[in-house]
Amino acid sequence: MERERAKVTKEELQEKDTRFLAVYVEAQNSVMIMLSEREDKLGTLAIAVPKAKDLLGSVTSSVLLGDKNVISARMFAELVAAKKGKIAMVSIYLEKMGEMQAQAFFMRLIDKVLKGEGKKEPEAI
Repeated sequence: MERERAKVTKEELQEKDTRFLAVYVEAQNSVMIMLSEREDKLGTLAIAVPKAKDLLGSVTSSVLLGDKNVISARMFAELVAAKKGKIAMVSIYLEKMGEMQAQAFFMRLIDKVLKGEGKKEPEAI
């Protein structure tokens, strides 16, 4: 029996004159979310790994790529890893807006993609 392929969802928010985008990919053991301003781009990338159920403690995270927006990248990676119980990678790319200003918009996008409200990519036949 063939396993189900990764699920891909896209979502966006328009705030004033700025567009915020999310690309969400969920595989069996992991989640990847690209959060960006204006267009889909890879930015600072953080990874978070949930603790095994029998171990005490919370999620551990690290920045893999980049040095801007590291607080948001790690925070969102840890949040997603804890919620999904899977390895989570989150990328943050901002052009003009500051990291702290963008957090509320990115949080709304994460909520939307985790609930599966976004536009799903058609599956290949």
